Amino acid sequence: MTRPRSTGRLLMVMPYEQLVRKAVEAGFQVWSIWDPALRKADYLDMVAAHSEELALVDFQDEAALRSLITRMAREHSVQHVLHLGSEATMAPVLAEAEALGLSPNSAQSVRLLNDKNAMRGLLNASGVSVVRARQAASLAEVEPLLTEFGLPAVVKPTNSAGSRGVALVRTPDDLAEWTARVKSGGFEGPFIVEDFLEGPEFSVETLTAHGTHQIVGITAKQTSGPPGFVETGHIHPAPLDPADADAIRDTVTALLDLAGYTFGPAHTEVILTPAGPRIVESQARLGGDRIPLLVQVATGYDLEAAVFRALAGEDVTAPAPHRYASIGFFRLPAGRLESVEGLDELRALDHVHALHFPYGPGDVLPLTTDSGSRHGYALVDAPTPAEAAGRIAAAHTALRTTTTPTPKEALR
Repeated sequence: MTRPRSTGRLLMVMPYEQLVRKAVEAGFQVWSIWDPALRKADYLDMVAAHSEELALVDFQDEAALRSLITRMAREHSVQHVLHLGSEATMAPVLAEAEALGLSPNSAQSVRLLNDKNAMRGLLNASGVSVVRARQAASLAEVEPLLTEFGLPAVVKPTNSAGSRGVALVRTPDDLAEWTARVKSGGFEGPFIVEDFLEGPEFSVETLTAHGTHQIVGITAKQTSGPPGFVETGHIHPAPLDPADADAIRDTVTALLDLAGYTFGPAHTEVILTPAGPRIVESQARLGGDRIPLLVQVATGYDLEAAVFRALAGEDVTAPAPHRYASIGFFRLPAGRLESVEGLDELRALDHVHALHFPYGPGDVLPLTTDSGSRHGYALVDAPTPAEAAGRIAAAHTALRTTTTPTPKEALR
């Protein structure tokens, strides 16, 4: 259906190309802001193609970013300022948007979701999903805090995503390895120390409009386990007992209510412990790891488009899943890639909906330490969870590579 270009005017900061396109399809005019250091020129050209204007700024220069938001919002009479990208740059954008009266959420509500320490404090104070936790302001404070807190414990930066800087510390050697990793990653703190939660992991996608939260779906996660908990795959919908699914939904909805979150997507990670669901973290954005595509393959529901349809006042109730969708991430031996085969055969399969392997002969495959250093993925559909797992296993087998190990320093 062709929509009139009269729904409204949006200023979007760090908008991914498909989000600008879907906002325009929902009837919005979009002005966009990006940092040219974060995306290649051809990608920014695609953003610009769907935008009324694309403005560029260094996101690390908060004063310049906020000034640009104010100028563009006033110059183009926008109705809303949205940030649906990485949470690292949300705080100054939300602060400026709120000052202009153009943010659908308060800056505080988003901080209470994105900041792991703030989220944990909010939940513990309210008696919801209680987990023992302490905060360390700097790296130097972590070791003495762990001595007092006790092991095992999970340690992570309070503002990170994609398994970056996360570790289960059981021994002094674990702590030394984690310390070296966060130093090399540039994490300076603050950090949060929490009890280690045991149980299956899930992510919950929600879409909020006018303060009402819709649980779009629950996705089961597979990880590499300790110490780094790198995500290796997902299946949607999660094969869950109905009572457990209801408990997870209730816990996530309680968090969104406590935070005062009123509009937009949220991605919340949960562990189902023997004592019930416990929230690990949440972000005021769409889930990564192609989870919106998993939802779409399983249900036909375009969560990304629904964000803008909800903003336009439409009913965006998600349908029930009619099949399973699964994604498996490639984690190949680190080193120089000599050959790769099997990609064309995988792409030709009807049940493969997405395939990503951005390497060719001569490239160096990095050591996988977090979500950003995985080597690609295959996304499939299947009528059952078991068949989905089989198709992912077959995709791993079909991708045939040879690598030559290189010195560790070359892999960093």
